[in-house]
Amino acid sequence: MSKLAAAATVAAALGNAPAFAAEPFSEAQKGALDAAIRDYILKHPEVIVESLNAMQQRQEAAEKEQQRLALTRLQAELVANPSDPVLGNPDGDITVVEFFDYQCGYCKRMVEPVMQLLKQDPNVRWVMKEFPILGPASVTAARASVAALKQGSYREFHVALMAYRGRLSDEAVFQTAREVGLDIEKLKTDMASPETEKTIRDATMLARTLGVNGTPAFVIGDEILPGAVGLDILVQQIEAARKS
Repeated sequence: MSKLAAAATVAAALGNAPAFAAEPFSEAQKGALDAAIRDYILKHPEVIVESLNAMQQRQEAAEKEQQRLALTRLQAELVANPSDPVLGNPDGDITVVEFFDYQCGYCKRMVEPVMQLLKQDPNVRWVMKEFPILGPASVTAARASVAALKQGSYREFHVALMAYRGRLSDEAVFQTAREVGLDIEKLKTDMASPETEKTIRDATMLARTLGVNGTPAFVIGDEILPGAVGLDILVQQIEAARKS
């Protein structure tokens, strides 16, 4: 049934009441309208699915627009926080921001393609945002990772931690630090510093503000890519951001 036919059915059920009647519906008219609507929905249940899909699309579009506005407003915090570790070319012509957790299996899966991308494209600046959301060990790892930056061993420690297999623990974090040659006492001191706390807190608050609820998540230009996307997707988004 077309929309016009549906409207005609409702009108007939109401006794051809005017579309904008000055008087409120009578109980009989309300009953007839309810019956007509129910009858139409029973005969055409697909309209419920169509309505829900349309509502979901509107919500997603609104959320995406809010996210885009937030990305624009928070650009400096995203790409220019001097406390954030940076991989790739510090002077690259395009910046990618990654939110991650050391206990996230999907984050571990992304290490190899990310390193491959940085190798094949020397003009990418990759900003690391600690987002420890998977438990106390994630927080310890994040603190240690940020602290390792002060010993000039961030990249080595990051890759080693991501390569760790098994359940992460404080002991495993410090053992990994020893294996890459970090000074453990200095590391622990730097882990407890207000600067380290602020770096992680700022990244976490930024993720929440942007609506990032899981890891990994990548920010490229005005797009947020959630999950373990493929290398080809990252390359496509980077090239698109360069052209915009």
